[in-house]
Amino acid sequence: MHKFEKILVANRGEIAIRAFRAASELKIATVGIYAYEDRYSLHRQKSDESYQIGEPGHPLRSYLNIDAIIQIALQAGADAIYPGYGFLAENPALAEAAAQNGITFIGPGVGALELAGNKVNAIAAARRAGLPTLAGFGPFADASLLADAAAEMTFPIFVKAAAGGGGRGLRRVDRPEELKAAISSAMAEAQLAFGDATVFVEEAVVTPRHIEVQILADSEGEVLHLFERDCSIQRRHQKVVEVAPAPGLDPELRRTICDDAVRFATSIGYRNAGTVEFLLDRQGRHVFIEMNPRVQVEHTVTEEVTGIDIVQSQMRIAAGATFRDLGISQSGVTVRGSALQCRITTEDPSESFRPDTGRISAYRAPGGAGIRLDESTYAGAEVLPYFDSMLVKLTARG
Repeated sequence: MHKFEKILVANRGEIAIRAFRAASELKIATVGIYAYEDRYSLHRQKSDESYQIGEPGHPLRSYLNIDAIIQIALQAGADAIYPGYGFLAENPALAEAAAQNGITFIGPGVGALELAGNKVNAIAAARRAGLPTLAGFGPFADASLLADAAAEMTFPIFVKAAAGGGGRGLRRVDRPEELKAAISSAMAEAQLAFGDATVFVEEAVVTPRHIEVQILADSEGEVLHLFERDCSIQRRHQKVVEVAPAPGLDPELRRTICDDAVRFATSIGYRNAGTVEFLLDRQGRHVFIEMNPRVQVEHTVTEEVTGIDIVQSQMRIAAGATFRDLGISQSGVTVRGSALQCRITTEDPSESFRPDTGRISAYRAPGGAGIRLDESTYAGAEVLPYFDSMLVKLTARG
């Protein structure tokens, strides 16, 4: 195992600040990047050194500019890149570009990113590993072909973007006559959000619980789990509140779901941190739906109940650490108490929860025992219209 000298964080906002803190505690120097529009952002101030990226007027494009990120990493002397979540976190091209330039990508390998980044391929791999999955058809890039194939399925069903996430490119269809329009709409949204219009259809689980398992895989390929989270409270298929551990989950079912997550990650040769996601129906049957090959927004609740720093673990594993080096073993991972995370966003309920913008004139943060804030805002901060509306993650533990 070696130690990184300097890590570039290819992200912004609270997850960039979270990564800077983790690196600083490991005595690793940090490099931040910021779009011109983000020049007053808190994450720029929290890094040891920071560089403007991209052109004014194109803030989103700036954070997606792989060539510019690699150039800044080389210029700053960074020997590793941490992607966080969103933006390029699941893009194999960044991992590949980093490797070609002698820079370590803090995450899974290119093969795992390509597999997990495509839901259809991930579901096929889960079936091969013996995990329960849902019936479905696809992927197709042709709306008519997919509609014909899915017409005989039992409704309701979901149309899903193969490269999707965050509820984008996702449509629930309750009747066959709605299918073609839903497929076309999902394809258009998927193309816009991910640059890939490919979609597939899958049977719907009615009023499911959304249970996900946090896994870690060390540099030697040993996989363990940090138990589960319940992310069932969602709006428009986007998570709002997350809890660890999942309340009222049967202990035997918990054991089975966690074991399935470890088996899946092991079967695809996974490395670093990731989340294996399941749906749980009213009869207590669970099915695999996807894997997120990165840190999750809601990783905080797992950290609070297990005492394991997931982001530091990511950095150390990428530097070659094993679980022995980390002092972690499956039998030693225990859950103490419960933790709940709420995403604090700037949204206007009177405008269908449209993201709100403007200057924050007053900001008073909570505190005290069992309260954790992952934040990127302050009094006087300008909320920009270009990015996600989440400003603060409030985590309470007890």
